[in-house]
Amino acid sequence: MKRSMAKKLVSIVLVLTLAFVVVGCTEEEVTEKLTLATTTSTYDSGLLGELMSQFEEESGYQADVIAVGTGQALEVGRRGDADIIFVHAEELEKEFVAEGYGTERTYVMYNDFVVLGPEDDPANLKGTDDLGLALQKVEQIGLKGESSFASRGDDSGTHTKELSLWNIYGIDIDGDWYNSLGQGMGDTLITANEMQSYTLADRGTFLSMEDHLPNLAILFEGDENLFNPYGIIPINPEQHDVNYEGAEELVEFFVRADIQEQIGEFGKDKFAQPLFFSDAD
Repeated sequence: MKRSMAKKLVSIVLVLTLAFVVVGCTEEEVTEKLTLATTTSTYDSGLLGELMSQFEEESGYQADVIAVGTGQALEVGRRGDADIIFVHAEELEKEFVAEGYGTERTYVMYNDFVVLGPEDDPANLKGTDDLGLALQKVEQIGLKGESSFASRGDDSGTHTKELSLWNIYGIDIDGDWYNSLGQGMGDTLITANEMQSYTLADRGTFLSMEDHLPNLAILFEGDENLFNPYGIIPINPEQHDVNYEGAEELVEFFVRADIQEQIGEFGKDKFAQPLFFSDAD
């Protein structure tokens, strides 16, 4: 009798265990995933975390975020390892779409780049109203061994912009004063702060980290060549097996009027200015 009861109990336990396993599998199956490859600047600023949490709650998608440099994010998209990318290198983005990897680039927001450096400003950038002259001063002070420049060196949107500026103004960056770090924006700012180097950063990430960067200050800003637009691109479903429906939902979410307003308000309470400006058509 006891042995019979024991067998019944074991059977009940097994049935309940299998039921829990089946329920667990069903829950996992109904939760669709959406993978977004994006830049470290959107991630480090804190904006992306806020927006993606809201998107997940509204849509039911589980969003996986790959935060890398723009060049790496584009490569992730080319391989089909993401459903959508959100980056800031407009010319590279247009090439990406033209090559058939993405379906359409949509403007979402913009901010600008700023030239940062030590408070004592040995290159004397303060008061300079010409970006080319400011960068030449950084080079000259670097060649004298009195300062240095910290570059992300990671094929990101910021790195791409920085290289284009040296090229525009005919400045040779071969030298010990120029340090290519191969790091994201946050880590580059930390290194520049420790080394008291000059560097280029997007304003949003700098402002979000400024309390932890006592040795850095904005020394040059406002030039039209420092404009920094961000675009979002779904991966082409004809190229890869992707969650295109989810990607389109995310685009629609980002350009929605209330989300655009939220983007424009982000950071105002803490920094007395927004970290980004809405830019949807």
